[in-house]
Amino acid sequence: MSTTITGTTATTSTYAADAMKQSVGMNKDDFLQLFMAQLQHQDPLSPQDPTEFLGQLAQLTQVEQAYNTSATLEKLLAAQDNSMALSSVALIGKQVAALGTQAAFDGTNPATLSYQMPATTASTTLKITNASGQTVRQVDLGSVTVGNGSYQWDGKDGQGNLLPAGAYNFGISGTDALGATQIATTYTTGKADGVWFANGTAYVTIGAVSVPFADVTTVKEA
Repeated sequence: MSTTITGTTATTSTYAADAMKQSVGMNKDDFLQLFMAQLQHQDPLSPQDPTEFLGQLAQLTQVEQAYNTSATLEKLLAAQDNSMALSSVALIGKQVAALGTQAAFDGTNPATLSYQMPATTASTTLKITNASGQTVRQVDLGSVTVGNGSYQWDGKDGQGNLLPAGAYNFGISGTDALGATQIATTYTTGKADGVWFANGTAYVTIGAVSVPFADVTTVKEA
């Protein structure tokens, strides 16, 4: 059994011509047929000057070429989305880190709050908030050196009560030796357990937290 493969150029050209006809009422082929009909029915004793008509045909051809370019870009973007979808699915079961301010607490095991401090701080504060924006825990981290760091949160509030499982927000800020405020870049970390898609964007789930695939910075074997 043989299979016929249609060239992408022809497919794109057909798509562009159809899109152009729907938008402006005709495409280059329709315009050319109109031109030939006018030539066939013109008065032979008073032929029309085809210059203006040919100029319009050239302009219409340029418009159709623009539609071809647009159609090609759409196909390239769709191919890129498909490639990103396949890549995101491959993350399931891996240990990942992504730009984000959320941490997933499973109700039992400590959650790792990862960050990168832009400068060494003399005093540093970690603040954890719930989904309603209420502060549930505030921790004095003291002096923090420049670079990557992490804090193991036991899932308890300031009174020592174990909080329910879910997604929590956190932020870390401090003051350096000159009194300037330094705000850490925070990361959502954990084991990727799923992927979902919305409006062409892939999201990786880490427990109760979802992060855009494009925000993933590191991937390791779990």
